[in-house]
Amino acid sequence: MNRSTTVTAPLKKVPARSAALEVPSVNRVRSAPAKKRVAKVGPVPTERPLRIGVSARLLYQVPLELGFRNKNLQYIEQSLAHWIMEHGAIAFMVPAVAHDSKHAARHLKVEHVVQELDALVLQGGADVAPQSYGQMPIDPRWQGDVVRDKYELALLRAFLAQKKPVLGVCRGAQLLNVAFGGTLYQDIPTQCPAAHAHVDTDLYDQLEHDVTFLQGTALTKLYPNASQLRVTSIHHQAVADLGKGMVVEAVSTLDGLVEAIRWTGDAYARGVQWHPEFHHGRHALADSSPIMLDFLEASREAAMERLAAGREPDPRVPRPPLRLVGM
Repeated sequence: MNRSTTVTAPLKKVPARSAALEVPSVNRVRSAPAKKRVAKVGPVPTERPLRIGVSARLLYQVPLELGFRNKNLQYIEQSLAHWIMEHGAIAFMVPAVAHDSKHAARHLKVEHVVQELDALVLQGGADVAPQSYGQMPIDPRWQGDVVRDKYELALLRAFLAQKKPVLGVCRGAQLLNVAFGGTLYQDIPTQCPAAHAHVDTDLYDQLEHDVTFLQGTALTKLYPNASQLRVTSIHHQAVADLGKGMVVEAVSTLDGLVEAIRWTGDAYARGVQWHPEFHHGRHALADSSPIMLDFLEASREAAMERLAAGREPDPRVPRPPLRLVGM
């Protein structure tokens, strides 16, 4: 009788696992990769505001309460910036490069700055140095600021070389005349004793006088209903000999001193001796808008010409200046 034989397979030894590693088996399900969020891109702007460079005022003796010990400040006076901006343009201060900023001077040329802007406004401020127009100071108090002169003259010439408009206010008008070889009266009371007062330290921008427009000049077209207007007066220097290509557009009514000039060359350049930016809200004074609008319209026209010729790095069309309503 055949006996059935049961064969038992040998058991394999399984190494003992520590309790700490005894983890139940889990079937892991991989989640689907998250979709990348694609930012919604709106329409590309086709217009831009005009970009107006403003030369800096330089302050060498900073009041202690400002907290800049042994430092120099460069700044824009608020009213001037607002005068530009209220007509739809943007104001950019163009800092001066001092002797201790040689690296900035090496890497950023004046021409590079000018290329990014549409036009230039020269602020008022310190006296123009007599040596900038070939004279010596007749009084130590009137030595002026030759550092600022050199900086602003370089800016002015670079803007005009690129056919970009320049507007000079007070000191800026005087410097515009000097740039073309003109001279200044270093001190009106000393050199023009018959002239009326053009500056009063107590009244400051509250000192006013009348100016008369010279008929046939471009300035009369901006104020077609008036041949004489009232303006602020904050200057002890004035245009003497006219620079090459300069014409007078307005004079002080009482004494005939030059109050507005314009260059007749191949780019827009105008200077006014008064401060239009201080006229805001003072209805007895000349409206400041026509001068700024004319300047901005010339800036836009020059930019459009550069666009058409392929010489404008920004392909967007500059917006027209804004005309104020109900002012």
